[in-house]
Amino acid sequence: MEPSVPDTIEEKKELLRKFARDAPVDPGVYLWRDEENNIIYVGKAKALRHRLSSYFSGEKDPKTAALIKRAERIETIIVANEYEALLLENTLIKQHSPKYNINLKDGKTYPVIRITSEKFPRMFKTRYIVEDGSLYFGPFTNIQALETVMAMAEKLFYLRKCHVFRKRDNPCMYYHIKRCCAPCCGKISVRNYRAHVKQVEKILSGDAAGLIIDLTKNMHEAAAALDFERASELRDTIRAIETLQDSASSMVVDMNENARDYIASASEGVLTTFTVFSMRGGKMIGRDLFRTRSAADEEESVETFLMSYYNPSVPPPSAIYVETISDGNSENNGSAVGDSLKKWFAETFGYTPSIQGADDQRHAAVLAMARQNAQEDVRKRLKERGAGPALEEMMQALRLNQLPVRIEGFDIAQLDGKYPVASLISFKNGVPDRKNYRIFKLHTVIGIVDDFAAMREAVRRRYSRLVREGKDLPDLILIDGGLGQVNAAQSALDEVGVDCDIVGLAKRDEELWLPGSPEPIRLSRRSEALKLLQFVRDETHRFATSFNQKLRSEDICFSVLENVAGIGAKKASAIMKSFTSLERVAAASVEAIAETCGIKPPLAHAVKTAASLSLADRDAAKKRLTSGEDRSKPKGAGKGAGKSVARQTGASLAAEAAAEPEPDYLRRVGV
Repeated sequence: MEPSVPDTIEEKKELLRKFARDAPVDPGVYLWRDEENNIIYVGKAKALRHRLSSYFSGEKDPKTAALIKRAERIETIIVANEYEALLLENTLIKQHSPKYNINLKDGKTYPVIRITSEKFPRMFKTRYIVEDGSLYFGPFTNIQALETVMAMAEKLFYLRKCHVFRKRDNPCMYYHIKRCCAPCCGKISVRNYRAHVKQVEKILSGDAAGLIIDLTKNMHEAAAALDFERASELRDTIRAIETLQDSASSMVVDMNENARDYIASASEGVLTTFTVFSMRGGKMIGRDLFRTRSAADEEESVETFLMSYYNPSVPPPSAIYVETISDGNSENNGSAVGDSLKKWFAETFGYTPSIQGADDQRHAAVLAMARQNAQEDVRKRLKERGAGPALEEMMQALRLNQLPVRIEGFDIAQLDGKYPVASLISFKNGVPDRKNYRIFKLHTVIGIVDDFAAMREAVRRRYSRLVREGKDLPDLILIDGGLGQVNAAQSALDEVGVDCDIVGLAKRDEELWLPGSPEPIRLSRRSEALKLLQFVRDETHRFATSFNQKLRSEDICFSVLENVAGIGAKKASAIMKSFTSLERVAAASVEAIAETCGIKPPLAHAVKTAASLSLADRDAAKKRLTSGEDRSKPKGAGKGAGKSVARQTGASLAAEAAAEPEPDYLRRVGV
């Protein structure tokens, strides 16, 4: 059911506020549209929900008030991080020139690094792309970090500075101050100069692990020698490299001028949403969402969508990336399309675009981002529609007596008979009702492993109390387990005289078991009823396991404190209740422990010491595990390991170049 059209400005504002409250807590871009569907504002956010909600809280300036008044709806585009949001916002503002954004007509963009295609390439910052075979890296939004990394590269790799390369008899000033290796005077060979360039390319591509290791080592050495100015400089350089690494490969802006579309989908039951990300001229120019209802499988749905989406007014680009659906054994090597679709493209448009799955990490990342947007839209559609259809399907599939508006779920958690607990969770209208969650510490199965007995105790305690207090029973009870657990729960219900529908959901094959049934009920994996039951089952498991782990952790803390002479179980419990963790006990002062827990200072000092030693032992164990893993690696394993970047850079490479004259044939053919 689509949301109704608002009749008044206040109703429209309330719908926008509701959209903001339900927006994803992810980085991304948001677009405000007016009643004519024109984009009137584009913004970016580290967390979309928080940023959009801020528009509807407190007093607003006239510009924001006018924006809300004119807005008809809001769209969001989820991206990978804040950097991607910044780049996409910049592109969309220039493309659409929204009324309430700053007008960016100057055509400026974020800078990129260019490495020229010359015999001895040079590196410099630019805002323009020249199609001459040069390599480009970026764009980079953090200009300060970019300048720092470029300055570092100049110190380490000695690339030439002159705009025009020509042979010289004597090197220029940059050679003497160690900022250039003077290829113009034959001070370095082509091969060694290319080694410099390759190192720069690796850093700008985000592959700087080896260099960071060397710089970190140099920083510590400088600090140990009390050369704090040098250590600070190296620290800033490391931070700048790490900042550039985060933006080395953007998913919304790149140097690939080829037109591409990225298409992904998400489904829940019959509800399917397709997302299309369009890349043109190396920039993402927009995202389209298309909603449909379909019972077809994914491969058929993709083919149908492609034939519906592309038409003479929306011709396909040269490359279309779709999620890989086939098992990889088909003749099309895992492509989600077949020969019939390629034939349709050829007959309709006169050419066949390349239709394929992700063939590298970047394309896979863009498709993953597209799928995330589709999943978010399906989530909104499910919320708009409610759980009614899933509950109705569940009622029919399980032959229930009534619509399962309230569902209660049980699961058991224990460790070799220790800390046995049962979780009880409650769902109302397909949504978790967390205020009615409960935990049972089980008494009849301590020291033994008997899930059936544990289930009987939990169910008996829960529903005997409801009967005794005259409270309403649930419409359906879900047991995390198979036929044995369901029968155990049913026997407990019979003991207390409760008549209630009950079903078990077994994890292994996702089969549904009714009490005493010889065969399970198997629903389609796309069944909305099954997905809702899985949600309930997973929530029972999460709740039971987390509480069991908490008990185990508390018990470990108690044993540490109880080992202190003069501290028994009662005092250990009081200490943990006051401080909640060993970390806080160790961090507290002796006076605070003594006063809070009512013990003498010498005993408080012993408690603090025991907590500190226990934490130290735990940290030492972690370090031993870590060092053990490191020692298990072969020598030289890992990126950049066993090979110092510093030994390949700077003056050492220049010295190698001076010792190795350039071959005559290179000068003859001008390589």
